[in-house]
Amino acid sequence: MMSAESRIIYDFGAGNGADLPYYLLKADRVVAVEANPVHCNEIRSHLAEPLASGRLVVVNAVLDVAPVSRDVPFYIHKTRPWLSQYPRPAAEQCAAFTETLLPARNVVDVIREYGDPYYVKIDLEHFDHVILRALFEQGIRPPYISAEAHTAEVFAILLALGGYQSFKLVDGATVRTRYDDRTISTTKGTTKHSFAHASAGPFGNDIDGPWMAPNSFLRLLGYAGLGARNAYKDIHASRVDPADPNHSPQPQFRITVDF
Repeated sequence: MMSAESRIIYDFGAGNGADLPYYLLKADRVVAVEANPVHCNEIRSHLAEPLASGRLVVVNAVLDVAPVSRDVPFYIHKTRPWLSQYPRPAAEQCAAFTETLLPARNVVDVIREYGDPYYVKIDLEHFDHVILRALFEQGIRPPYISAEAHTAEVFAILLALGGYQSFKLVDGATVRTRYDDRTISTTKGTTKHSFAHASAGPFGNDIDGPWMAPNSFLRLLGYAGLGARNAYKDIHASRVDPADPNHSPQPQFRITVDF
C-alpha cells in the first residue's frame, strides 16, 4: 500500500521500458502503461524484481478517454514499433501497420486506481493532446508532466487548460549523448545515471537549463521547430518550479542576408 506522501510516476506509452530504470530511481512506484503486448513482456522480463516488490506496475492496455473499458483497434508499426498508434493512420500509411484489437482503459480510471501522480510522461503518437485534455478536465494536474510535441497544440493545452507557467524542452535525439553519466536526484539522494538510446530522458530539474516562462518558451518552440521532421521533442511543464523571467532563448543558427 502506497502512503499519501509516496511519489508515483506514470509512463504512458512505456514502449520497451527504456525509461523505467530512471523512473524507478525517482519514485516509490512506477505505473507503466503500454498497448503493445510484446513490449509489456519485455518489461516484465527485464524488470522482474521491481515488479515482484510492487514498485513497478505494468498495465497492458490502450489508453483511452471513453468511459467504458473495451477492445479497440490499435495499429502496430511493422518495422518501427515505437511509431505504433491508437488513431487510425492516414490511408497512404496503413500498409506499414498491423491492425490489432487490444483492451483499452480510461486514463482517469488508471490514475484513480493507483494514486495521484508526481510526474506523468505521455508519449502516445498523435494522441498526447487528447490524454492531456482528459486529465486536465478532471482536475489532474501533477507537479511535473511532459508530452511529445508534434504541434504547438500540446503547449497550448498545458498553458490554457493545465495552468502551467514553467516549461523546458527535451530533444530526444540528443538525450543519449547530452545526458550521459549524469548526476541525478533520487528518492535516496543522488546517483550517476546514463540514459538509454531512444529513452525520453530526464524530467524536472534533472533537465539542463532554467524553467522558461510561456512567452520565452513559445519563442524557443519557434526556433526548435516541431512536426514530423523535428520529432522526439518533449515539452516538460512544472507547477512547483518558478520560471526565470530573465531567460530569453536564442536561435542555434545565424541568419545572413546578402544585398
